[in-house]
This record gives sequence, structure tokens and C-alpha cells, in this order.
Amino acid sequence: MPFYQKRGKTPNKRHIQFRDNSGNLYWEELISREGFNHMYSNVYHIHPPTGVEAVGELKKINLESADQTHRHHHIRTANINSNGDAISSRIPLFYNSDLVISKAHVTKSMQTLYRNGNADEVLFIHTGSGIFKSNFGNMNLTPGDYLVIPRGVIWQIEVTKSLRILVTESSASVETPDRYRNKFGQLLEHSPFSERDFRTPEFVGPVADVSIEVEVKLHHGIQTYGYQHHPFDIVGWDGYYFPWIFNINDFMPITGKVHLPPPIHQTFQAHGFVICSFVPRLFDYHDESVPAPYAHSNVDSDEVLYYVKGNFMSRKGIDEESISYHPMGLPHGPQPGKIEKSLGVNETNELAVMIDTFKPLNTTEAALNVDDEDYPYSWIES
Repeated sequence: MPFYQKRGKTPNKRHIQFRDNSGNLYWEELISREGFNHMYSNVYHIHPPTGVEAVGELKKINLESADQTHRHHHIRTANINSNGDAISSRIPLFYNSDLVISKAHVTKSMQTLYRNGNADEVLFIHTGSGIFKSNFGNMNLTPGDYLVIPRGVIWQIEVTKSLRILVTESSASVETPDRYRNKFGQLLEHSPFSERDFRTPEFVGPVADVSIEVEVKLHHGIQTYGYQHHPFDIVGWDGYYFPWIFNINDFMPITGKVHLPPPIHQTFQAHGFVICSFVPRLFDYHDESVPAPYAHSNVDSDEVLYYVKGNFMSRKGIDEESISYHPMGLPHGPQPGKIEKSLGVNETNELAVMIDTFKPLNTTEAALNVDDEDYPYSWIES
């Protein structure tokens, strides 16, 4: 994130002696991206953060593409077989070299800590509640939250009410769109959100020191490590690198005299894809406007649209937690009758998350198991 945060106790200079009241040195840890040339934070531990006392087994992860024809899909993710904690409950649905999109029905709290060493993560909290705990501090999770977790952050989720989460793992950093930031990184006046909308970790101080397991996600699996000291033994930190939350309900929609294209809904960017937020908004105000979107051929992108709540005005037969997947190479648009039905309508109450990728997606067997095979024919006029 392009703004500075500070929590707890830190020395007045980086990389100098920093001691407790008994004269013991604190351990400084630099967490940084792209070597030493990108965003970073300095974190101060009571104990060395390097004390591994056990190396467990590697749990391999093999993403496999289902044998499929090229067509539109309607994935009813509410019906997937998912339960467990925020990691074990994940069911991958789509993937390519830039990202993995999963659904997680989280029914229990995590007993170990987790660190993704391979990807940034965006967790969209559809329903439920919990507490996100990390080495930077804690944040409450509520419906509509986008929880952005940069790689390398150590965390766990305590469940207070079972969660339904749409998970995006990104091989590149997840950021706010370039066009909404000035040269200093500050969000511009015409951005659909501002820094005031972001929630950052609440510092809780060092936890009791115990040995604990940390699961580390790598490109080929999850490796378990036993640490001699708890990684949350932190007395303070400062910098630009930390987890944060933006709630979809704080997105301020941009509207126009006629229907505007999907980039106005963009919320995040990463290499190879964007994430957009469709929120309740007023429709177009030209006397002859057509609120429903025009037909669109996906020439350079695959479109994944996750339906959160409300009536999505261009679709029929769509439920909450449904995903429509429209691959590149095929046109898509409003289904029969939806254009006419939209005429004269002043507003929409739809809430949805869209992920547009710039490389073709692979679809997993788990996705096809809850696919509506008749969906490709839903544009036929009866």
C-alpha cells in the first residue's frame, strides 16, 4: 500500500541498536518486495524470527485442468463440497500462471499459522465473520470485506460465524489502479475510494512465547515448519507493507449519461488480471439510455463474475454465490428480455465481484461438478 503506517515501539533510526528495559536487543526483520527496491516494513521481534526447530512433510498441491469444451459456464459455488479452516476448505475453481481462484466455506478456526510465500491473496468475505490475526496486528472480518494479504505475511483466521470466501491468489502484487493514484501514490480526488476507506491492523503487542507450526505455501505445495518462538512476538513495526481491508460497500460508483464500460468498476490491479466491484448505483440519465450493457466480445480476456446479492439486471437464473464464466473468443451480453426490461429503470441493487484475466483460464473438475450445462444456451430466444 502506498502510505506509511506505524504501530507499537520502534527506534528513531533503522538498523540501529534497539533494546528492552533489561538491555536485551530486539531482533529487526525487514520484510520487502523485489529485493530492496519496492515497498517494505521493518518489524521488531523479542526473539529471533529465524528459529526453525522442525521441518515437516511437504503437502503437494497439483492443480489439474478438467477436460472441457470451450463454452460459457454457470458455476453454482454454493453447492461445492467445502468445509474446514481458511486454508483446508479452499476448492480451486479456475487458474492460470497469474492467479488461482478458489471458493472456501470456512467452518472452523485455524490452529496453525499460515504464510503464502508464493502469492499475494485477496479474500472476499461474502458472508460470516471472524478475526484476522497477523504478525502486523488484528482486523475484524465482516461481509463485503476485501482482505488484501501481501505474500510473506504470517496469519490465521479465528471464525466467529461460518464464512463464505472467494479467494484470489496472485503471482504479482495486488494494488489499487494506477490511474487513480498521483505520482506520490496518493489516491486522486476522482478515485471511487480513498485511504479513509481502508482498514489497517490494530496492534495488540507481543503474544505469549510458545513453539508453533507455520504452514508455508510454495509453488509446488505447503511446507510445515516448527518455530521455536511465536512469530507474533512483535513490539512494533513501521513501513508500507502490511495487510489491509477495503469493504465493497465503500466503493463509490462512477455513473454516466450512457452506459459506461466495466473499467469504471475497477478496484484492484495485478499483473495479468483486474478485480472490479459492481455495487448499487443509479443508472444512466440520457433520455434514451439503455441501462443493460451492450453485447461484448471478450477478445483479450476471460471474465469471471461472482454474484453477491441483489438482482443482476443482465442475467436470469443466477443465485447468490453463482459464478458466470465467459471465456475469450465468445461474445456475451444480456440474456433475452433483459434489455427491454431495463429500459426506464433508474437504479440497481446488484452487488458482484468481477475478475477479468488477460490469459485463458483453466477450469477444474470441482468447478464443472457444480456447472449448469444448459447455461451456454440461455441466450436462445424462445
